[in-house]
Amino acid sequence: MAIVFHCQFCSKEIRAADSAGGKWGKCPKCHNKVYVPAPDSEIEDEELKLAPVDSEEMQRKKQLMAETYRLTQDILEERDVSSNNYETSQAAPGISDEQLKKYVLLYLRQMAAGELDEADRTSLTIAKYGTKAIDIIDKIALSEIPDPKLANISQNILSGFIRTLRSRIH
Repeated sequence: MAIVFHCQFCSKEIRAADSAGGKWGKCPKCHNKVYVPAPDSEIEDEELKLAPVDSEEMQRKKQLMAETYRLTQDILEERDVSSNNYETSQAAPGISDEQLKKYVLLYLRQMAAGELDEADRTSLTIAKYGTKAIDIIDKIALSEIPDPKLANISQNILSGFIRTLRSRIH
């Protein structure tokens, strides 16, 4: 008895010997590699034992997932609110323009070095000084002669870092 099946690529009907079942061969029409299925006699009629779906269990899982999502959103919202409160609630003590410029230069060097966590912390310090910080950042950005500490950073990259810092202050 032969195994009859269709090529999955060109749909040609193929007949193969029983001994070819479970092996790979080439389609005589399109020459693609095809799998020859096992003969029907080897397919067992064993019935699978299936368990019914527990609708209460599914509902409980849905509720747990919804609760997890809600809690995660609450935590994220608290984190956003607490970090915003920290930035706005603390009065920025007086700082000299020179010291604030040092913070800005430090931020730019940290960004260039890939020290993103440190740069983020430095930007939070800078952001406390609002418009005063913006004025210093703008002076650095408009300066025709860059600060020697920034000489190894290309102008395009430096401009991107400055834009990022300005957006954190607004």
